[in-house]
Amino acid sequence: MSAGSPFQSRGVLAAIVVVVAVGGYLAWRAYDGAAANAAKAQSAPPAPVPVTVAPARKVDFPVYLNGLGVVEPYNTVTVSSRVDGEITKIYFRQGQMVKEGDTLAQIDPRPYQAALDQAVAKKAADEATLKNAQLNLQRYTTLSKEEFASRQQLDTQQATVDQLIAQIKGDQAQIDNAQTQLSYTTIRSPLTGKTSFRLIDPGNIVHASGSSGIVTIVKLQPISVVFTAPEEEVPAVNKALAAGVVPVDALSSDGLTMLSHGHLALVNNSVDQASGDIRMKATFANTDNILWPGLSVSTRLLLDTLKEVVVVPVDAVQRGPNGLFAWVVGQDDKVAMHDIKVAQEGEHFSVVTQGLSSGENVVTEGQYRLRDGAQVQPTAAPTPARSPTAAAPDTISPAEEAAEAAPAAPPTPSPASSPAAATPAAPAPPAAKAP
Repeated sequence: MSAGSPFQSRGVLAAIVVVVAVGGYLAWRAYDGAAANAAKAQSAPPAPVPVTVAPARKVDFPVYLNGLGVVEPYNTVTVSSRVDGEITKIYFRQGQMVKEGDTLAQIDPRPYQAALDQAVAKKAADEATLKNAQLNLQRYTTLSKEEFASRQQLDTQQATVDQLIAQIKGDQAQIDNAQTQLSYTTIRSPLTGKTSFRLIDPGNIVHASGSSGIVTIVKLQPISVVFTAPEEEVPAVNKALAAGVVPVDALSSDGLTMLSHGHLALVNNSVDQASGDIRMKATFANTDNILWPGLSVSTRLLLDTLKEVVVVPVDAVQRGPNGLFAWVVGQDDKVAMHDIKVAQEGEHFSVVTQGLSSGENVVTEGQYRLRDGAQVQPTAAPTPARSPTAAAPDTISPAEEAAEAAPAAPPTPSPASSPAAATPAAPAPPAAKAP
């Protein structure tokens, strides 16, 4: 045992030396490979940066003024009684659409019919008296020629006839008034529209001096939207209105859904000093009744159309320490920074007046990894859904509006920023007024 111990120790040491040598060799090979790979990586060009691009386009660009508004009826009438009496019958249902001239309610006509009959009888009696007086006048005229009657008698009889003629005219006026009062017992709709809740029930007594009314009727076709704009926009709005019809779009309150197309009807004659806003009213045909009184809507008024201007997606416009710029992709798929100037900016597009040309591809996504001259891997951006910009067929014209506003013929007497999406290929991509 003791004689073999030195040999065993030498074997262990030899094994240890071999293990250390092999480990060192492997470590050196690993380090050498990593260094070689790092050298290759440093000498190889960087991988292209994936980006999304869109072309700059030259189109006609509409400038919109966005606002918020409230739908109001074109006309509102509270139907009231013009005579006193008991309501005997109601002919309409609550919430019903009624036409102009439709019968709404009936008031007990008997007292007014009796007054009419009395006036007719009074006229008949006076006509009989007049007939007798005219015969007497003829007799006095004949006797006066033969000097059997004095001139005074003739003149007195002539005055009696004239008095009776005037009295009969008064009787006819009483008849006309009684007929008018009788006609008021049948209450008719003064316009075409939708009725409200019934304000009174049959059996109640109504008075001409009452203020509550029987029912309220609102005109829904056409309909109005009242909205506001900042006072600094008044000159531009008046200029657009003086140039012709100014289209106005009504959208949902979130600005995402197009509801109807109309036109600007009027601008209020003064600015609200408390808010600094100007009130305006637009008219819509509303043939589908999508606009309802009291509904809050977003409005989009076309102020102007810029002809043949260069537009790019708003995501392509970047802000740096020196102002606005955009990354432009060249034919060699390398990007270059272009300083630009923007005249108008909308929801999806901006008008560039300097720094870009039509047809150049600009980066819309992936700008954070770019540097001047970087190699990119471009992907075309998807085209947004087109937003309607032209007037819809249900738009009411100013001439039709004037006709609607005209008084009805006898015999019945008449008593609101989020624009919709747009497409770069469209001739008129929507935009908002630049601040």
